[in-house]
Amino acid sequence: MQTNHILEMAGIHKKFGRVNALTDASFTLKNGEVHALLGANGAGKSTLMKILSGLYKQDDGDLFIDGEKVSFNHPKDAKENGVYCVYQEVDTAIVPELSTAENIMLDTFASGKNIWVSKRKLEEKAKEVLFALQAGHINVRKQALELTLAEKQLVLIARALVHSAKLIIFDEPTAPLSVFEAERLFKVMNQLKDQGVGCIFITHRLPEVFEVCDTVTVMRDGKHVFFAKVEETNQEQLVEKMLGTSFENVIERREKKLGEQLIECTNLKEGRKLNGINFAVHKGEIIGVAGLVGAGKTELAKTIAGVTPASSGTIKIKGKKVTIYHPQAAIEQGVVLVPEERRKEGLFIHESLRKNATFPNLKKFSKASFIRKNEETNFALKMIGALQIKTNSTETTLNHLSGGNQQKVAIGKWMSVDASIYLFDEPTKGVDIGAKKDIFKLIADLANEGKGVIYFSSEIHELLAICDRILVMYDGQVVKEFSHEEATQEKILLYASGGKEEQNEREKHPVLI
Repeated sequence: MQTNHILEMAGIHKKFGRVNALTDASFTLKNGEVHALLGANGAGKSTLMKILSGLYKQDDGDLFIDGEKVSFNHPKDAKENGVYCVYQEVDTAIVPELSTAENIMLDTFASGKNIWVSKRKLEEKAKEVLFALQAGHINVRKQALELTLAEKQLVLIARALVHSAKLIIFDEPTAPLSVFEAERLFKVMNQLKDQGVGCIFITHRLPEVFEVCDTVTVMRDGKHVFFAKVEETNQEQLVEKMLGTSFENVIERREKKLGEQLIECTNLKEGRKLNGINFAVHKGEIIGVAGLVGAGKTELAKTIAGVTPASSGTIKIKGKKVTIYHPQAAIEQGVVLVPEERRKEGLFIHESLRKNATFPNLKKFSKASFIRKNEETNFALKMIGALQIKTNSTETTLNHLSGGNQQKVAIGKWMSVDASIYLFDEPTKGVDIGAKKDIFKLIADLANEGKGVIYFSSEIHELLAICDRILVMYDGQVVKEFSHEEATQEKILLYASGGKEEQNEREKHPVLI
């Protein structure tokens, strides 16, 4: 093994019962390198990283840290060899009642070493490492439960550094973060590179790979299938390696058959967030709404769905003027919303899949105030089959499902409601490419059944792939509409950022002197 490799995993095999989770998997990491690990759900990424972090024991294969063969039987063994993790669900690794300083030094207490450390020295050490991460603004005496998600991530990174981490696994760290918080995290990762710490970065957001990573490995079906330097590859190639086919082949173009007008919004306003929105959607049509952060996409979705009712303007459903003052009023009119923040707004994350699946239409599954559990279970099983949700039981709590499968539940629960208009707000946020494929198929199927779909997203390539028309929002207004044939990523970005095709407009209206 080369001397600058901090990690080598070679010939890793792992079985769960009869299922091969990993087959001859391999992975390497250099000092001071950010290495992306990509793959769809079930590709083996998580299993490989759980072996590296000591949660699982491989059936066969070898691990080397700094050229020395190691064997991990427990997470404590991995940490003693300098392997630390920063998970998407940071609260699983934080003790909320302890102070920030105590959380940073937690592994010191767990090891039994230096247990008699004064509070002053403990806080000084915590301040020192936070300052090195440019996170000196975090009060080390504050209880961890008072910290933001981004601050908790920094506490976990500080915990790793204070214990001389050689490598840190970042598992979907940007999924719960804002764009600003994600940018700050990337600066921290670049600092770690400069200090010689190796970083393994697992993400579903491909642009992030090209922003922060040096190298990339793709896994599929439990195997290593691709490795490259980031500058020598592109998003299209990575998607093809993850899926085994191109992104274009995943989404089949529909034969569009438009029917009657389902919804029409005229001069829709909501405070300062929406300013005179006009558009209509027909049966069998998928309309995209594009826009950058703050453009008003989410606000428009919530206004149509009655979460934040319009202050003025009109909404017509099938030609009839309606007043949507509450989400229940929207549902009664056949309008349902799959929200962006599914964990906060779309799901009961600590309840079972069965309960989440049937909640929107409990009347259908109850009689004389009693829930008919068998009917609930049958519907949940039907939904699991239709959406290919990966679970062993309808009683699985949603916090034990992947982000992609949670999103499928957030969508599938509306299958019990006789809706005609579906609003999807960032439906693929935080889900892997395989789950995106299933979600796109579901949306296409809804349109083919004659439903109207409004797809709100900042992922322009997705809008271009699935939508029949695209509305571009900027500063609370629809500033441009494109047909599928007219739309390009460049044109959409131009209008979404407040620009106009001035040159083209001049060419269309020449001035003769």
